[in-house]
Amino acid sequence: MANEVLKLTEQEIKTVINTYQNAQVTRNAPGVRFAAKTSDTSITIYNSGKVLFQGAGASKEAGRFGTAIPKVTTKKQGSKGDTLPQNLAALSVVGSDETGTGDFFGPVTVAACYVPADKIELVKELGVKDSKQLTDDLMREIAPSLEAALIHSVLTVPNPKYNEIQQQGNSQGKIKALLHNQALKHVLRKLKDEKPDYILIDQFAERGVYYNYLKNESEVVRENVLLATKAEGLHLSVAAASVLARVAFLEEMDRMSASVGMTLPKGAGPKVDEIAAKILLKHGEDKLKTITKWHFANLDKARKLVAKKRG
Repeated sequence: MANEVLKLTEQEIKTVINTYQNAQVTRNAPGVRFAAKTSDTSITIYNSGKVLFQGAGASKEAGRFGTAIPKVTTKKQGSKGDTLPQNLAALSVVGSDETGTGDFFGPVTVAACYVPADKIELVKELGVKDSKQLTDDLMREIAPSLEAALIHSVLTVPNPKYNEIQQQGNSQGKIKALLHNQALKHVLRKLKDEKPDYILIDQFAERGVYYNYLKNESEVVRENVLLATKAEGLHLSVAAASVLARVAFLEEMDRMSASVGMTLPKGAGPKVDEIAAKILLKHGEDKLKTITKWHFANLDKARKLVAKKRG
C-alpha cells in the first residue's frame, strides 16, 4: 500500500478537511482529528498536523497539498545483522524485543507487536520512538493505548520458572530465543490471513545461533525474518514491542517490591547487592530465589555482605 505523509499548517489542514468533507468517515483512534476515504485513498489527519494518505491514489492526492516528508530509507547507523530493505521503516512489520535479561531482580519479558503500514503514523502519534529515549513513566502511560491499537503478544517468565529452566542447562540466549519464537507465533496466529511484509527481531545472537537454539521446536517462525541490533530504531514495531515488554517487566517489579516491603532496584550493580543482602537477612534465601535470577554473581556478593554484617 502506498503511503505519503505531509506536515501541514493549520490553514492547510482546514483546506484538506474542506476538500474531503463529503467523504468523511469515523476513525476512532487516539490522536486522529479527521478521516476520509475516497475510491482509492484513505486520508487521516492527526492532531500533530501530520496528514497521512494511503492507497493507490496516495501520491496524487498528497500532491494536491504539498511535498511528502522524506521516508527513512537507510539502515540506522551502528546497527548490525541482516541486510535490511531500504524502505523497511514504511512497511508492515511484526517486531519483537525483550527486557529484564540484565537485571538480577525481576522476570524476563518478551513482546511481539504488529505495526501495519497504515498504523505507522498512529503509533508515532501515541508517542512511540526508540524506547531508550522514553522514561519508564512515559512507557507506562502509552502502553495501554498500544495494547488497544495493535495486535501483540507479551510473555513473562517469572523468576521461579526462569531459574528452573536455567538450572536445567538452558542458557539465557536459548530462553530468549524460545520466548521470541513463541511471541511471534502468537501474533501471526492472531493475524490469520494477513501477512506482514517482514518480521524483525532485535538481535541478541547471530542468525545461525538463534535458529540452533530453536532446533528442537516443532514450529519455528522463519519466513521473512530479519535480525538486527538496535532494531527499535529501525521500525516502530520493535519500538512498540520494547515498550510493552518493559511495562510488563515494571509491573512485575512493582508486585515483587510490595511482597518484600522495599523497592527493588534494576540492573546488577552494587545497590542491587545491598538490597539483596537486606532481603536475605529479613526473608531468607528461599524468598530471594523467587524474585531473582539465581545464577547471577549478585547472589554471592549479597551473601558476602550478609556474612560481613553477621561477623
